[in-house]
Amino acid sequence: MRFSTLFISALLAVSSIPGHASELFKPFRAVYKAQWDLGISFGGDAVGVLKRSGDHWVSSLSAEALIAKVNEFSEFTVQGQKVQPQRYEYHRKVIGGDKDAVLRFNWDSGTVINDVAKKPWSIDVAEGTQDNLSYQMQLRLDLAAGKKTLIYKVADAGKIKTYPFINLGTETVTTAIGSFEAVKIQRDRGTDSKRDTYIWFAPELDYIVIKLQQVEKSGKEYSLLIDQLEFTDP
Repeated sequence: MRFSTLFISALLAVSSIPGHASELFKPFRAVYKAQWDLGISFGGDAVGVLKRSGDHWVSSLSAEALIAKVNEFSEFTVQGQKVQPQRYEYHRKVIGGDKDAVLRFNWDSGTVINDVAKKPWSIDVAEGTQDNLSYQMQLRLDLAAGKKTLIYKVADAGKIKTYPFINLGTETVTTAIGSFEAVKIQRDRGTDSKRDTYIWFAPELDYIVIKLQQVEKSGKEYSLLIDQLEFTDP
């Protein structure tokens, strides 16, 4: 189970269909109530932050519960409606094994390098390739632009992986900050997948992620539901 998939870094903000990323992306801090059902139920908070640093954006996510701690961030730029990752880090401490990744994208050479000493790797990347957080930013932009095809190439674990999504329509989601008519998206993992992942985006909040749910065939369930949202200074 990959916690970055679970704790999608809700990438948030307030208008209708924006014509440019700057109209959609606004600095924020969001708190999600997280629930792990691993036979024994564990709860905790996941905190997502989006901030701007010069011409770069930084999306970060931190989550902690009794059995796990995760910190993750992506630094990226935006050209029109295209997100381009520059650096990505993932650090997980969990009973049974830790995991770390530090990715650096070099777009001049078309490569991405993982700097972690234990498992270093380098692969070629094509234009449009994302990391495990930046693709979620691109997904927000694509939903706001009304795109029907939601497929993303992601550099992960020394490979280029394909992440397709299916738009399931709209559904009302009630949260601590209000009820929203949200767009429900499903990660298309294929018919033989051992898990199903669903994400709810709120158009009213510029396609902020307000809910996430992952259910495994074994019955284990992981979920996020937005509890607090604060827009911060640029």
